[in-house]
Amino acid sequence: MVTDELGAAFRKDGFVAIEGFLTVQECDSLKAQISDIIDEMDVPQYLRTEFSTQEVEQIETQGSADYFLASGDKIRFFFEKGVFDSKGDFLVPKEKSLNKVGHGSGPEVGSTGTCHCAEYVHLQVTPHQDATFLYTEPLGRIIGFWIALEDATEENGCLWFLPGSHTAGITRRMLRTPKGEYPLTKFIGKERDYPDDAFIPVPVKKGGLVLIHGEVVHKSALNTSDKSRHAYTFHLMESRDTHWSEENWLQPTPELPFPLLYI
Repeated sequence: MVTDELGAAFRKDGFVAIEGFLTVQECDSLKAQISDIIDEMDVPQYLRTEFSTQEVEQIETQGSADYFLASGDKIRFFFEKGVFDSKGDFLVPKEKSLNKVGHGSGPEVGSTGTCHCAEYVHLQVTPHQDATFLYTEPLGRIIGFWIALEDATEENGCLWFLPGSHTAGITRRMLRTPKGEYPLTKFIGKERDYPDDAFIPVPVKKGGLVLIHGEVVHKSALNTSDKSRHAYTFHLMESRDTHWSEENWLQPTPELPFPLLYI
């Protein structure tokens, strides 16, 4: 249950960890479903995209590909760095090559239609705010749900946060460019500089939930262990009196609109 204390911590820090949100059995069921999806994965070499939150890499890879931008109602696969040879063939087993599986996976894998990710993260995820990529007017209407399907530790890539940073707003946005322009996305504004020693780690046990305010600055470090760190993540938006920007990379489609959880 979300207690008054947890609510107060979320408002103060911009994040909160809730242990035991899912059972071990529920975590294993989600992992089994994503394993089935990966077993059937067939991505042509020319569509094999490395995932990144770093601005230049984001534009050069995901941001310049319809494969990424058209993933709002489809299951798409995004890979870690260094998992392909010069011909685009796998250097590692395909189940160990993925960073994310998303974005609008649909009800068959329990997604809300925003994001379904199985993270194997060895890749460092740079400091960022979700509202940079998922912009609403007014701000503050996006909450991320990050559920550990395995223990998430400092060694295998748990989340790190800058407490209270959600109160400073955002200084950067990722936009779709007008039709016919290339690359297909661009950034406006500039990310602030964040001192590394200001971040704190938030390890959670298998089944733990981390709630993430859309404007809080967070990252994950390199996975320096031999253990994977799978997580199921999605975002919820307060839709009442909220405008979802038409310039966001992620857009609902007639085939898979953003589902309403209540009316």
